[in-house]
Amino acid sequence: MRIRFAAAAALALVAWATAARADRVDDLALRLRTDADYKVRLSAALALGKLGDRRAVPALIDGLGDGDKSVRLVAAGALGKLVDVRVSADDRARAVAALTQVAQRDPEESVRVQAQSSIDALRALPAPGGRSVYVEVGNMADKTTRGAAMLPVMRQTVTSSLQRRAPAYLVHGSGSSSMTDDLRRAGPRAFFVDASLTKLEASGSHVACAISMILATYPQKSMFGFANGSADVDAGSTSERALSGALGDCVNAVLDDLVETKIVPTIQARSP
Repeated sequence: MRIRFAAAAALALVAWATAARADRVDDLALRLRTDADYKVRLSAALALGKLGDRRAVPALIDGLGDGDKSVRLVAAGALGKLVDVRVSADDRARAVAALTQVAQRDPEESVRVQAQSSIDALRALPAPGGRSVYVEVGNMADKTTRGAAMLPVMRQTVTSSLQRRAPAYLVHGSGSSSMTDDLRRAGPRAFFVDASLTKLEASGSHVACAISMILATYPQKSMFGFANGSADVDAGSTSERALSGALGDCVNAVLDDLVETKIVPTIQARSP
């Protein structure tokens, strides 16, 4: 009997704690939505973000329309951290729609930037139902006949940039041992990314590079996206070491920019 009583007491405590937390979320949500003092609304938005309770999502969405920029900024940041795969598809869609309006129209640049950052985080989440996005990174190519040594670096840069910009993506290089299971999980949301070095030049201390990238379905490799990028770098010296470092910086910068501005947004558009 004592064992059963102890178990029942533990369950009662858990239930009480859950109820207390729900009451706090409700109280904070009410303050965020209705309190006349912006400091109280700001404190409520901060607390809701720290609690990590997904029931706060609707209130934080409403907080994006607050008259105070600090409240909007905190609400936008909290949504980027709080909305995850456990949040309903409807609430995720509402959050993205509301954040998109803020990113496009808010008068404060800091709020717009934070809203866009949260949008990127939400769009990188796996789709409802457990499917994610699979990305196969190609071996890269050198069309200049001078940049063969850059190819492994290019491949690593593309891989790490994808993982940084879209952390929920399943990113693999060709032949990865875990690719089969991840590809099965992604289903039709699978893509192939590859790049070619088309220009690699040094004149004095001046370095220039250009890269073309393709985006295709996977495993069919039916290309539907194409992007070009280039950059110029002043090595500051004509030494071999300085020029080599500048060439690497040039290539990495172009690849990272193309992944951020072209590849990830295109994949997101194809994987709603």
